[in-house]
Amino acid sequence: MSITKESELIGMKNISEVVGTTLKLMREYAKVGMSTKELDEYGGAILKRYGAKSAPYEIYGFPGYSCISLNNEAAHGIPSERRILKEGDLVNIDVSAELNGFWSDNGGSFVLGKDIHNHQPLVDASKHILRKAISKIKGGVKISEIGYLIETEAKKSGFKVLKNLAGHGVGRKLHEEPENILNYRVKNNSERFKKNTTVAIETFISTNSSFAVELNDGWTLVGNKGGYVTQHEHTILITDDYPIILTESNEIWS
Repeated sequence: MSITKESELIGMKNISEVVGTTLKLMREYAKVGMSTKELDEYGGAILKRYGAKSAPYEIYGFPGYSCISLNNEAAHGIPSERRILKEGDLVNIDVSAELNGFWSDNGGSFVLGKDIHNHQPLVDASKHILRKAISKIKGGVKISEIGYLIETEAKKSGFKVLKNLAGHGVGRKLHEEPENILNYRVKNNSERFKKNTTVAIETFISTNSSFAVELNDGWTLVGNKGGYVTQHEHTILITDDYPIILTESNEIWS
């Protein structure tokens, strides 16, 4: 979305504050022994309190207010009463929503309780790479250059990227142009980030896989070669300098 007036910026700040706060509170609420359904309903209640509508539920008919993916799941995990959170689980929560005609998107992965399965290095790499990628984004920078940075940093950390999941424009819709802010460089992509536009930047950092594949439930994505995946995401406003991080209330870097 291109921000052309103050009211649009206020609208994006408001919904971004909502989804960021919801993600933060859900992360803090998650406990061993809790079902992912209970965690999702808690998040849904927060969105409702703000007057916001869950994007996956409203747009796609997703069976939940947020996507909650566990362990080997890369994205779009379905909240369920049968999915019980366990010590050391790798948990990803993705929250996107609409408020007053504006849309925002954010997500984050974390280890629940003690890191008994050594997932923290993957989580830390994903957070670090997202921070570094965002720091390099400004008006005029090629989208492919950020993809190259993300993949290069992942390799330095001993990991891979998922090549068929991507960040995207966001604002008046959940997904807008640019549609594919990929985690690797597409050499023939000359598209550049534009000043005063809002985009969702997200990392998909993997231990084993390079592509996500869909399970038979029609939603859940896992890596094509197994292993684990972490995702971190911020909605940002592009400027001539360091971007404005609209979803900073999620505190995923804390």
